[in-house]
Amino acid sequence: MREEEYKLSGENKSLLSLCCQGHPSESKMAAPLKLLCTSVLRQTVRPFSSTCVVHAGKKWRLENGLAWTGSEYGPLTDLPDWSFADGRPAPPLKGQVRRQKQREDFARRAVNLSAEVDQGIRTWRTEKEEQERAREQLKSSMLKPKGKLLLKSQNK
Repeated sequence: MREEEYKLSGENKSLLSLCCQGHPSESKMAAPLKLLCTSVLRQTVRPFSSTCVVHAGKKWRLENGLAWTGSEYGPLTDLPDWSFADGRPAPPLKGQVRRQKQREDFARRAVNLSAEVDQGIRTWRTEKEEQERAREQLKSSMLKPKGKLLLKSQNK
């Protein structure tokens, strides 16, 4: 086999020569070794793309208040794939059970966090009321005007 049969470019020829250079079996089995080297080069010189995956219809789904992937929730995800002929429901699939548990955990966490916020607001209000009472008590226990000042303050 000749190099022309491999259709090597100049860059790949230099890589091939570096790959096969000085190999002990180069003179005996040049064609199979070159074939091996070119197959390695074909696998390593493939183009690489680093673009992100674009989900079809993502923008439309988000604008209409739906899930961004289309498979997070909905009838195709949540309903069973089949049912018995006599009408009994099929047992839930593992994915359905997992999603249901995740939703329950999320709802439970939301309720707990809401209760914590409510408790924090109540605590803040009681502390504020106690501070106000303490301020009023301090005001009432201060020295009061006497004599002419008392009469002036009562006449106003």
